[in-house]
Amino acid sequence: MANCIKVFTDKCVGCKMCESACPFNAISIVERLEHRKKFKLAVVDLNKCIYCGSCVQACKFNAIEFKKDVPQSGVDKNLYRGVWIYAEQRHGEVSNIVYELLNEGKRLAGKLGTALSAVLIGVNIKSKAQELINRGADKVYVCEDPIFAEFQDDPYSGVLTQLIEKEKPEIVLMGATNIGRSFVPRVAARIRTGLTADCVSLEVDPETRNLRQTRPAFGGNIMATILTPEHRPQMSTVRHKVFKEAKIEEGRKGEIIEYKIDVQTLLNRTRFLGFIKDTNVVVNFAAANIIVSGGRGLGSLEGFKLIKELAELLGATVGASRAAIDLNWIPSSHQIGQTGRTVAPKVYIACGISGQIQHMVGMGSSDIIIAINKDATCPMMQTATYALEGDLHEIIPCIITEIKSSRCS
Repeated sequence: MANCIKVFTDKCVGCKMCESACPFNAISIVERLEHRKKFKLAVVDLNKCIYCGSCVQACKFNAIEFKKDVPQSGVDKNLYRGVWIYAEQRHGEVSNIVYELLNEGKRLAGKLGTALSAVLIGVNIKSKAQELINRGADKVYVCEDPIFAEFQDDPYSGVLTQLIEKEKPEIVLMGATNIGRSFVPRVAARIRTGLTADCVSLEVDPETRNLRQTRPAFGGNIMATILTPEHRPQMSTVRHKVFKEAKIEEGRKGEIIEYKIDVQTLLNRTRFLGFIKDTNVVVNFAAANIIVSGGRGLGSLEGFKLIKELAELLGATVGASRAAIDLNWIPSSHQIGQTGRTVAPKVYIACGISGQIQHMVGMGSSDIIIAINKDATCPMMQTATYALEGDLHEIIPCIITEIKSSRCS
């Protein structure tokens, strides 16, 4: 059965409620003449319609019928068990996001009553397996071969696909990094399952064992929760700094499994020429314990002088909202939020930032949030651990003066 949407002419009154509800402008109200009588009718443009069902919910006259084709996967979900983390590494150094995923993966595995495993792909990386066990992994699959010396999409996606098909995990998580975004869609396509990118929240239903994967959608204006109810494994990429890193438990016991693979079976259509390190990144948010950020509420470019002075006194890193970036008050490398960087410092000081969802996604995991704003009702002030209501041009100088005074006494 194909997707089908139908408007009943005997029920439609042309009220425009469905037209207003459609986020894709796929519905228009047209005037028709029938039996010398004019009437209005909703018409659906099937080239624009994605069959989301918004119009059906909006119609008060039950004038729209919607049937969506749900393909049968043929997958026996009972065969799939276990939570897997892809342990991304480059040149022998495990990415910090792996430790964040191990922490969240352990929580999910505990709810499902299953094991947590990690997958290491590379050369001479077996020594890193115990580090992953110390961070919570029960098993570590190690795939070593010279073909994995440098990251390339084809061999990496090939070996991970083979591992998944053989071991059948029910959940596979990896970082929403350049590497993760590059090859995990290939894996999902090969094993014919779904993939949710850039997740900021994960939860499981213990009864159905479905993973609720939440990510920003429509430019960050809403948070969408996505399920993969008919296919396995359930796959997600997760944004950096969304979860806390797993703590180290020295001497923790776990199983290290060396996975042997015939590299001749791996497709490789590219040739590695060299690695050029990015030298343009000048803001190191990853190592920042304190971040002082400014937004539109600073009023002008001059406002960032206060931000930078406070940050220097605190040994902090300077951040900014997208509004401040768009106004060219500070370079885009300082941007925090959905289209910038995701951070999780011990202290986040938001100055003149209202706290739109796009920004909150990028810093919501901070341990302590201090907000300075005139508007006590804005989202940032409501979320903050400490909210300072007032003119930031008066409050920040007072803070700077107090810090200098305390250090002189």
